[in-house]
Amino acid sequence: MKQALEGIKVLDLTRVLAGPYATMVMADMGADVIKIEAPEVGDDSRQFGPYIKDESAYFMSLNRNKRSITLNLKAPKAKELFIEMVKKADVVVENYRPGTMEKLGLGYEDLKKINPKIIYAAASGFGHSGPYSKRAAYDAVVQAMGGIMSITGPVGGKPTRVGPSIGDVTAGLFTTIGILSALNYRNNTGVGQKVDVAMLDCQVAILENAIARYVVTGTPPKPAGNRHSSITPFEPFETSDGEIMIAAGNDALFVKMCELFGTEEWVQDERFKTNPQRTKHVEELVPLITAVTKTKTTKEWQDLLDKAGVPNGPINTIDKVMEDPQVLARDMIVEVDHPVAGHLKMAGVPIKMSETQGTVRTHAPLLGQHTEEILKELLGMSTEEIDALKNENIF
Repeated sequence: MKQALEGIKVLDLTRVLAGPYATMVMADMGADVIKIEAPEVGDDSRQFGPYIKDESAYFMSLNRNKRSITLNLKAPKAKELFIEMVKKADVVVENYRPGTMEKLGLGYEDLKKINPKIIYAAASGFGHSGPYSKRAAYDAVVQAMGGIMSITGPVGGKPTRVGPSIGDVTAGLFTTIGILSALNYRNNTGVGQKVDVAMLDCQVAILENAIARYVVTGTPPKPAGNRHSSITPFEPFETSDGEIMIAAGNDALFVKMCELFGTEEWVQDERFKTNPQRTKHVEELVPLITAVTKTKTTKEWQDLLDKAGVPNGPINTIDKVMEDPQVLARDMIVEVDHPVAGHLKMAGVPIKMSETQGTVRTHAPLLGQHTEEILKELLGMSTEEIDALKNENIF
């Protein structure tokens, strides 16, 4: 099966999470992603645990399907090699602090003179413009500044960081979308461009109804726990052996739930007839529902609610997620063989395509594993030429 991004060559200067996540998505879809790393140390995340035989599981989970070359871009000869690679590439991706690539003479304005068709994607904390542009940022910083922490956590509790690094991951996804959009534009016009993605911008972009609620009410939203702020019932309910998430997202689903519960009178109750009324009287409705859900196990309710067509689900721990039959049926847990770490399980490719399915084909590369291979293939260098450079602090 061919892959959607087959033939697209990406020079990947990224490290840690946001950038590597973007290039991982492209690699999964078939792009040839050449990861350019600093000699000896490589991507920062190679030093992040947990480890398997001294190899970082963190790094391995984000850099599959890529090839690694080491280049000391501070060395003039290495810069020359990189520039030659840019001439043959489609995309350059970096997530340095704004100004870093420009100091090296390798910013977008420099590279587009070398290859006018190049797509140059920069993912950073605050973007390449604005008063915060030069500030450093990590996921926790943009979660705090972007408002998402202020609406996350228990009712009345302190603002809470979202578990996964959503500041990085959303920036990675938006960077990928930007690159694909730019590639499509280039296919139509022959013109490349710069893609500038800020982690803070991405956090604002995903606030969705929190912004709408503030604009309408004038009151900043606060943490609502596991309850949806605008839809009721839409939260976990206690069962006889745990909890189950019930999401009756509209009036018709609420009716179905009441019919299943044998509480049809709730549908006629003025407090619960419509979603706005149910949300207004949520404190009265939740105990009534809980009294019903506590009479059966989570699994019993799951089966009954499924038959009734009411969205629901157990609150799975990670081990249960990795054993879930639906997750496994969709190949969302895959196993990769690594030459040092051995067998490693990781998340699969979530985009399913009928003609060009993305795949996890190769393990994350060892540091500099493909240096000689890439220099020969991309730049036509001979073994003798590469050997001559090895003592020049190039790679």
